[in-house]
Amino acid sequence: MKYALTFLLLLLLSSCKFFDVKKTSSEAILKEELKTFNWNEVDVYPSFSRCDSLEKKHEKMYCFQYFLKKQIFDFLEDEVIVVTRDVSDTIQLKFQVSETGVLTLINTEIDSLTVKEIPNIHELLDKSLDALPPIFPAIKRGQQVKTEFQLPIIINVE
Repeated sequence: MKYALTFLLLLLLSSCKFFDVKKTSSEAILKEELKTFNWNEVDVYPSFSRCDSLEKKHEKMYCFQYFLKKQIFDFLEDEVIVVTRDVSDTIQLKFQVSETGVLTLINTEIDSLTVKEIPNIHELLDKSLDALPPIFPAIKRGQQVKTEFQLPIIINVE
């Protein structure tokens, strides 16, 4: 009976999860923390110095987009564009703002008719971005991060 009790006691102690120790490495904690991030949103949207006085995130976003569109429109209005047919198109521009505040035009979705009527449209769009004021990059959890966004531009040439 003594051996049976000793065996039973050893069986209970070895099967108890109380003695299991989980080792957690810093890499495991980091992986768990990274899963909780919403990678599609930033804490502070990229901005121009004109937009710094705004406090709300969506207001800064609209301000940034407004001044970017205004810069493109103003540049295109100053250019002499001659077309044989009226052009009315919505161009989708995909931009990237780097961690250092460099704005890059990544992709453009332009209708083939618009490209046919305005063959240098890509060059005009690139030139319109050259005179932009400095851009402050987006911030995520206190760090400057790279962001991408799309901006529709409506072009009407008669």
